[in-house]
Amino acid sequence: MNEIFDRVLMAARKLGASDVHLKVGRPPIFRIRGQLRTLKDVPAMNSDVIETFAVNIMNQRQHAIFMENCEVDLAYGTEDGFRYRVNVFRQRGTTGMVMRIIPSTIPSFDRLNLPARVRELADEKRGLVLVTGITGSGKSTTLASLLEVVNVNHPAHVVTIEDPIEYMFEDKRAIVNQREVGFDTMGFRGALRSALRQDPDVILVGEMRDHETIKTVMLAAETGHLVFSTLHTVDATETIARIVQMFPHEEQIAVRLQLAAILRGIVSQRLLPRADGRGMIPAVEVLINTPRVQEMISDMHRTHEIVDAIKEGANPYGMVSFDQSLTNLVRRRLVAYEVALAASSNPADFELAFRGVTGGSGDDDVEFEL
Repeated sequence: MNEIFDRVLMAARKLGASDVHLKVGRPPIFRIRGQLRTLKDVPAMNSDVIETFAVNIMNQRQHAIFMENCEVDLAYGTEDGFRYRVNVFRQRGTTGMVMRIIPSTIPSFDRLNLPARVRELADEKRGLVLVTGITGSGKSTTLASLLEVVNVNHPAHVVTIEDPIEYMFEDKRAIVNQREVGFDTMGFRGALRSALRQDPDVILVGEMRDHETIKTVMLAAETGHLVFSTLHTVDATETIARIVQMFPHEEQIAVRLQLAAILRGIVSQRLLPRADGRGMIPAVEVLINTPRVQEMISDMHRTHEIVDAIKEGANPYGMVSFDQSLTNLVRRRLVAYEVALAASSNPADFELAFRGVTGGSGDDDVEFEL
């Protein structure tokens, strides 16, 4: 049974898909360059096939979680060395699955089309670095590339806490210990508290999901560690607001002061289809925590000014706003104007700069021989 799905996943990789959707009554559906595409001439999948595959790739604990919660996250590896982040869930009484394809090698930072200033965040000695964006915006890939910069260049002890482990690191100058929730630890909070007793230099927390995890992450950054993590927020201003709002009202002033002191930078991403059709490319907002930004984080009445600080912070700090990033991508002919306009933070202002630039579109279906 797994051989059928391995062929589906091989087809997805060859077509450059980022995700595979498996739903009863439909053939496999791939997300390619941000668009959902249906495989032509492939029969619909029935419930027995999908459910059997789902059960086969779960261990006993994951199956128990699925039976209790009707959903579970896990990682799946094929014999040819490829890995997938999997969510199995129930919908309308049947089992469904979405599988995120994890590249077999960690992409070098230079291949990601990210601002050079982002790479420098990996050279920080302590503090908090956040990578934010919606699901599928490339957060995990950016974090992996930054950790690989640490791995190659610094004799450090790196501890990662992930759910599940995605990219696999090989020790270079650094020692990298990767802990997977559900296999190596029971949860983010406990693993993070334990990590502080494991002589770490750098800690990666896959996601700051709750108040206690955020509190411990901030403590780790405050006590001399470099901490990387993610949030599902769209930009720097929302990220700061989300962190503060996770705390009781009476603690929020202190949290703002603490965050202003430990934050090193926020990288927010939106993935867009490339104009040449060769995959996706990130538009990136970069906030660097300068003394001016520290004041804006500390004062709730000035946090909205961060947007202007980013726009004005290119020199000498290397900051960039989303619209500045999009403008650069259009001028370099990497993203079509219409795509950039739809993704811009201020479409009216963005439109003024690019009147008359146009782009193209693609088909809904793709062909591949399984």
